[in-house]
Formats: sequence, structure tokens, C-alpha cells
Amino acid sequence: MAQRIFRYRIGCSVITQQPSELSIDLRGVGVLRSRRWILRDIDWSIPAGTCAAVLGPNGSGKSTLTRILAGHLWPSAGAVSVLGRKFGETNLLELRKSIRLVQPAGPYDVDPSLTTREVVLTGLFGTIGLFDPTTPAMQDEADRLLDHVGLTTVADRPYATLSSGERVRSLIARALVVRPALLLLDEPTAGLDLLAREQVLATVQRMFEPTADSPPPTTLFITHHVEELPPSTSQVLLLSGGKSAAQGTPDEVLRAEVLSPVYGCPLEVRKSNGRHYVEVRPTAWEQLLSKSVKA
Repeated sequence: MAQRIFRYRIGCSVITQQPSELSIDLRGVGVLRSRRWILRDIDWSIPAGTCAAVLGPNGSGKSTLTRILAGHLWPSAGAVSVLGRKFGETNLLELRKSIRLVQPAGPYDVDPSLTTREVVLTGLFGTIGLFDPTTPAMQDEADRLLDHVGLTTVADRPYATLSSGERVRSLIARALVVRPALLLLDEPTAGLDLLAREQVLATVQRMFEPTADSPPPTTLFITHHVEELPPSTSQVLLLSGGKSAAQGTPDEVLRAEVLSPVYGCPLEVRKSNGRHYVEVRPTAWEQLLSKSVKA
């Protein structure tokens, strides 16, 4: 198979990344707030064009790290390099043009009166409404991405009438329409039912299939749940109390002896069809309620 070369547009320039290059490189990164380290001593690197995950319970530092990677938060300590651009030596406004954050539970949402196709088109302008004229080429690209995420049949329906899962997939298409170099998915399946969750995961997995139309962006899942990681996930950073509890391949990190202390539960982990699943047996529930399980 021919080696893929990743080219993405940042502002008026084009960034080219070889698969061996790093899209994310963190060295000793920390964030200090009110004399407390909410993130500390994070070392992690991710090759270009891969699918990776930041995993951990509530309060572990996932959201803080996501804000740093999105270029919205400056660390208190350490060195950050995103897409080969080192913080302090690059224009973050320009860098953010190559990064897209999909945050379904975030503070902002697109105009609900727009059609699904129009929602995707707003991604070209970075707005929550569609205020600029679009070209036939833009509309063709929006339709291509709607087909990619399985929403062709609802392209002309108002966004307000879509199910929660359909909205998430339309937001992923909206993010992809500018061909970003880095795609951050912040709890994209939160609150979705089983079918909707699997449709979102299938959308992401499709980007990394050998038959994909174009090279995938470096994609980062931020989640609480092990079962939300698609088979394409190649690297996992497990956070606990603002620090790295483990990092490596899914098989290295997603193990009962690694996850149980972090989540404070006696976990069992199984792997099936390239995915990992976590189970807490009902026989442990009484222990959990009495807080007799040692973290």
C-alpha cells in the first residue's frame, strides 16, 4: 500500500505531515489554578493521521487537556507542540484554523432552523449560522460528507428535527468540511442510545478504513467510557487526578489491573472485534455502596 502524506490548509498556507511525524507532542505539561495543579507532568506524543484517546473519570483533567490541544488554554508548565507548531513560537489563531473541536454538550450549537446540509456548510465559515453565499463545489463537498456520515436522506431536513445521534454526525461532517489536521471529539456519544452511539463510532471508523476517500485527520476521542473507543484507536492516555496513570496501545492500557485503581471499581475487561469492554460484576455492588473498595 502506498504511504499516505497528509496535507492540510492552515489559513492561506498548506501544512504537510508525514505519518511518522507527531501531530501532538507534550512534554511536562501542567496547569496550575488557585495553587492547585489540575494537570501535571503530562508527557504524550501522537503520530500524524492516527486515532487516539484520552480516557479517565470525572475530574481527571480531560477537559483541561482538550482546551490546551485546541489552542484555547495556555499551560502553566511544560512544552506543547500541535501539528508541528510549538506554543510560544506560532500564531495560535492561525493554528486553530487547522483544528476542529466537536463538543455536542458544549455551550454553543448551530442555528436549529438550518437544514442538515446548511449546518455542514457553516463549518466552512466557522459560524453557527449561514450568512455567506456558497458555491456548487462547497455544496458538493457537504453532500459528500453527509454521505460519509450516513445522513444523505436527511440533508434537507431542519437540524431541529434530527435525533441526538444525527446531530452529532452532522457536527462531525461540519468539522470535516474544512479538512482539519486535528479533530477533537469531546464525549461525542454522551447521552446517546446504543444505535446512535454505534453510528457515531462507525462514522469515525470509516475515516480510517483503507478505502477512505482521503487521508484522515489525527483524531482524538475524549471520553469516560472504554467501550466508546473504535477499533482504529492506536494510542490511549489514561488520566487520574490530573496525572498520567498509563499510556500506550489499547492492549497495554485497557487492562483490569490498570483501570480498576483509576475508576475505583473492581473491573473486568474483555476484547472483542478490536474493541474493549468493561464490566463490574453485581457481586461487587455492595462493596461499592459501602465504599470498601480500595482505590
